[in-house]
Amino acid sequence: MYRSHTCGELNAASIGQEVKLSGWVQKIRDKGFMVWVDLRDRYGITQLIFDEERSSKELMEKAQKLGREFVIQVSGKVIERESKNTNIPTGEIEVLVDEVNILNTSLTPPFTIENETDGGEDLRMKYRYLDIRRNPVKNKLKFRHKVGMEVRNYLSNQDFVEVETPYLIKSTPEGARDFVVPSRMNEGQFYALPQSPQTFKQLLMVGGMDKYFQIVKCFRDEDLRADRQPEFTQIDCEMAFVEQEDILNIFEGLTRHLLKEINGVDVAEFPRMTYSEAMKKYGNDKPDIRFGMEFAELNDLAKNKGFNVFDQQELVVGIAVPGAASFTRKEIDKLISWVKRPQVGANGLVWAKYNEDGTLKSSVDKFYSEEDLKTWAEATSAKPGDLILLMAGDANKTRTQLSALRMHLGNELGLRKADEFAPLWVIDFPLLEWDEETNRFHAMHHPFTSPKKEDFALLETKPGEVRANAYDLVLNGNEIGGGSIRIHDKETQEKMFDYLGFTPEEAKAQFGFLMDAFQYGAPPHGGIAFGFDRLVAILGGQESIRDFIAFPKNNNGRDVMIDAPAKLDEAQLKELHLQVNYLEETSKNSQGK
Repeated sequence: MYRSHTCGELNAASIGQEVKLSGWVQKIRDKGFMVWVDLRDRYGITQLIFDEERSSKELMEKAQKLGREFVIQVSGKVIERESKNTNIPTGEIEVLVDEVNILNTSLTPPFTIENETDGGEDLRMKYRYLDIRRNPVKNKLKFRHKVGMEVRNYLSNQDFVEVETPYLIKSTPEGARDFVVPSRMNEGQFYALPQSPQTFKQLLMVGGMDKYFQIVKCFRDEDLRADRQPEFTQIDCEMAFVEQEDILNIFEGLTRHLLKEINGVDVAEFPRMTYSEAMKKYGNDKPDIRFGMEFAELNDLAKNKGFNVFDQQELVVGIAVPGAASFTRKEIDKLISWVKRPQVGANGLVWAKYNEDGTLKSSVDKFYSEEDLKTWAEATSAKPGDLILLMAGDANKTRTQLSALRMHLGNELGLRKADEFAPLWVIDFPLLEWDEETNRFHAMHHPFTSPKKEDFALLETKPGEVRANAYDLVLNGNEIGGGSIRIHDKETQEKMFDYLGFTPEEAKAQFGFLMDAFQYGAPPHGGIAFGFDRLVAILGGQESIRDFIAFPKNNNGRDVMIDAPAKLDEAQLKELHLQVNYLEETSKNSQGK
């Protein structure tokens, strides 16, 4: 037996017990005549004491040779600690060691394994197995486990059945690029790793499973933005014989359950907002409604006053920033520089201060009277002490730019509080979106999403106006879940493929198995998928998902710990019937051929 107790469970009630403990050496304090060792495992820290008056010379020498992160086993007696530490559960006791066994030595770690470490992110990712020993990472992984258990408990109690679906599937053109896997047994053919179990969960509904869920790995080979992973985890769900309202009710229930059980928070309501309303009010389809700064369209109030910057643009739109009339010119210039960054791409900002005394002062006083500025204040719901910020340009682009500024200000002003939770359903998404590059419509969600029944006739005449029977669940400005009612008959699915530019042959080659299944009594069905990594991070009060994943990849999709991806040797390539032409890097002085 390596241990009778963990390093987190001994307390004053344990005094006098003979115990065995095993763990890692966290810290050593050697006074010569006395040595203290903090012994750590997953459960906590227990202080060990070696005392020359009560310990043998051999034992003292052994204690003095211990190093940080050595793995040791000790036996001894629990005694009362003279200098108590009220910050840890074991702080009233220590173990007087009578035997120590070194199970393994350790090199000096490349960074300190403490709550506050001196290791940068790249270094910690390279030695992730050491990083996991730190409480902040260890506790996030335990937190992830707790959320997963509550998800399973809730869905199981709602009669959902967890069913595993394959990881080696067929590549289909339904989203981002697939990761592909060569088949050794089928020369020249490839599997794909699933971007989601979408078609399989629909087939499970055809199979009569009625309520399915899975906490499942998914894969997308896409250029990674900050805080994205090429492999990610979904709570994937599907239900038969349901309409949109049924699904929204069930998964409001799941979200309420998680907020209550994990965070101790009761949420009274889940407001609903259409996609068009979200875009008009907030400039994006996943607005953070914990704070205001709703958009006000000011075309009627700001145009035709001789200010060409506004007169020549499609949209003039503004927000009122609470309490920001006190911003200095330097602070406002900093905001202007922020929106001009390539990541945002705006041309600038027009500002107006609504002073506490009720007067208004703007950067465009030459063109607008104080009465004009008061109409801006009314439209944006500005109050004395607020700062009004305006942007102008192409409608869609300008809304996106102002949305980025709104979120930036929300962070800067402390309005996005991690312990506040504001869920929101966004509904009535467009079914299709126009792609300028390919000059055709694409499915905004995926090609299996059903159009609203009342909009179906518009597919022939005004396809861009057709609404999808789709919905997203937003929490604190993040999309945590999205889904739709699916098409469940072959004829409609064939029409959808046709609208999306698939030839009948292409549709059959890619999705013939699904359309064949629809001919055997497919029930009406729909579902939703939650981004589990993102959900866990938000419930944990964090913006980044990375520390809630045991072995994450960096922004280039690399695992720097195991150095993956990597080249295959020639024998493996031959066995897989592959030949790789590695392109050599051209020097700066080359012709670039």
